[in-house]
Amino acid sequence: MAAGGVFALTTFVQSPADRWCWIVAGLLCQVRLLCNLFDGMVAIERDIASPIGELYNEVPDRISDAAIMIGLGYAATGYSTFGWLAALACVFVAYVRAMGKAAGAGNDFCGPMAKPQRMALATGLAVFMGLAPVAWHFELEIFGTEFGLAAIVLLIVSVGCFVTAARRLLRAASQLKSNSHDDG
Repeated sequence: MAAGGVFALTTFVQSPADRWCWIVAGLLCQVRLLCNLFDGMVAIERDIASPIGELYNEVPDRISDAAIMIGLGYAATGYSTFGWLAALACVFVAYVRAMGKAAGAGNDFCGPMAKPQRMALATGLAVFMGLAPVAWHFELEIFGTEFGLAAIVLLIVSVGCFVTAARRLLRAASQLKSNSHDDG
């Protein structure tokens, strides 16, 4: 959640402080991934993984996903709606995975826009915005509207998440269909 707050902070501070905010937010995205990785590894290694532990792992992940994307939306000055859309798309991807698992298809972490890919894009953007010369912070004009890099990344995340959700849904349906044929 801290990464999302720091992303949003970039709209309120002036250069060079905004550059540091971008770098710190990118680092916090990576810290978030590492904590998530180590948490699961420790639970598995110590043989203490449990459904309750999974619950307490998943819920903060959804809050963190949303906070990062919403914060990035505010960093995309004028396009906070894109952050909210990306947050919704991220939660939807996780929802499809959870429903597939609940229905008996198991966990599916396929992409193209699973959590590691989303965080890679957010981190890559943050590093670029923090280190690249301001002249490189271009805007892309689409249908007469200029979109900055943060807005473009959020649109890529959103579209990628909906593609990922569709893939996971189809794969879960296929797995469930295969399971029902195996039982019959």
